[in-house]
Amino acid sequence: MKHRIHKVLAEHGHGSRRGIEQLIKQNKVEVNGKIAKIGQLVSEKDSFKIEGKSIFLNPKDQKDTRILIYNKRVGEVSSRRDPENRPTIFDNLPRLNSGRWVSVGRLDINTSGLILFTNNGELANKLMHPSFLIEREYVARIHGLVTRKIVQKLVDGVKLEDGLARFTDVQEGKKGKTNQWFAMVIMEGRTREVRRLWESQNLQVSRLKRVRYGDIFLPANLKQGSYKELSKSEVKVIEHL
Repeated sequence: MKHRIHKVLAEHGHGSRRGIEQLIKQNKVEVNGKIAKIGQLVSEKDSFKIEGKSIFLNPKDQKDTRILIYNKRVGEVSSRRDPENRPTIFDNLPRLNSGRWVSVGRLDINTSGLILFTNNGELANKLMHPSFLIEREYVARIHGLVTRKIVQKLVDGVKLEDGLARFTDVQEGKKGKTNQWFAMVIMEGRTREVRRLWESQNLQVSRLKRVRYGDIFLPANLKQGSYKELSKSEVKVIEHL
């Protein structure tokens, strides 16, 4: 039985549906020696290449779902490879016998903290999809005077270049002479959305860290650049969200 190519490759752990669609648009996926097309129907009997590497699909090769919690460092990029040879979030992950690690969302190069990885592309797609309304919590150090009016505006919603954006919650933290810490929750994962919301009020984000994704918190004892694998029981809870 044939299915859409992005679904088949995601189920075998070769990326999220969205990520695979991007690779197809960039002509980096081949099926039976020909450039793949968006929405193309394929089966596991077809031969595939992703970015020049041969991929063979076998239902027996599919492994149990695995999920990693990773503590990203500032300076690491969220892409799999970087043309400038900067460190990436994939560099320190354990090797998989088949498939590949798929990141659940991205963080920009200047943001640290929690990133989830899974070998299940379908699960990654589910965890990132806006319809599932999964909370992302950040802490940030903000330079400038943050008034109650500004906080209320950020909760009510601000029109950015890619549409309305808002925090669902903002909590005040430690205050300095020229800056203050805040904890905030957002329901989407648009590019630099947290930073752009604060910048829309003429405020500067000097430090930004993600500390929670859904019900998963960044462990306090997890060093930057390190990962922790979730137990099978923890994975099952996430799979049944």
